[in-house]
Amino acid sequence: MNPLEIKNPDEIALMREAGRIVCEILDELEKAVAPGVSTWDLDALAEKLIAQKGARPAFKGYHGFPGVLCASVNQEVVHGIPNRKRRLAAGDLMKLDFGVVYRGFFGDSARTVPVGKVTPEAQALVDATRQCLEKAIQVMRPGNRIGDIGHAVQSHVEARGFSVVRDFVGHGIGRKLHEPPQVPNFGQAGAGMKLRAGMVLAVEPMVNQGTPDVEVLEDEWTAVTVDGKLSAHFEHTILISERGPEVLTRRS
Repeated sequence: MNPLEIKNPDEIALMREAGRIVCEILDELEKAVAPGVSTWDLDALAEKLIAQKGARPAFKGYHGFPGVLCASVNQEVVHGIPNRKRRLAAGDLMKLDFGVVYRGFFGDSARTVPVGKVTPEAQALVDATRQCLEKAIQVMRPGNRIGDIGHAVQSHVEARGFSVVRDFVGHGIGRKLHEPPQVPNFGQAGAGMKLRAGMVLAVEPMVNQGTPDVEVLEDEWTAVTVDGKLSAHFEHTILISERGPEVLTRRS
């Protein structure tokens, strides 16, 4: 593979399969989210479903991460460790960040799932985060630039009074979970690397109700908002093609 991480048709076909598996398992996890369910329960379900589909977990053991699923709740932004004692309650925001390896290629996706009925403010945060990812996907065409992606996210989010987390960014993906280039969720339109057909990027806006600042807890994984306010997270793995962006982690 060349340094720009351009995938060939055979590699893209495998990444489509990896993405399909990620999407199908996330669909099942989303259905399982309910008051009283623990983040440990969701992790165990994810591991069982991965095995059934002939894939491997992308996250378990990655730099020592103990879970199959990154399970982050409310003010937890990302990298939450599944826990038997952490049971969901009505009104929570459950962030499911999940990936697999299939025949040597990675798929990676995340979604924020409201637990039962949430406040209008929490729902507005979720909606803005989902929408800004869609805005970003729309600009992922050959000839546009990395900065166009971040600008699409940032401008949508900040216009709605929310803030974009800067400590974590999207990334290239393929034979490795994290490949070049980095894909910030903020930036200047027209800046950065030019996008080319055959690039596959994982774009993952993390959006906070309050300040964009985060801190990592003593477990050395879980990132939380410094002001204790809510955070939302969505992610897709996207192929840039001459026909336009193809979301590999979404049902076709």
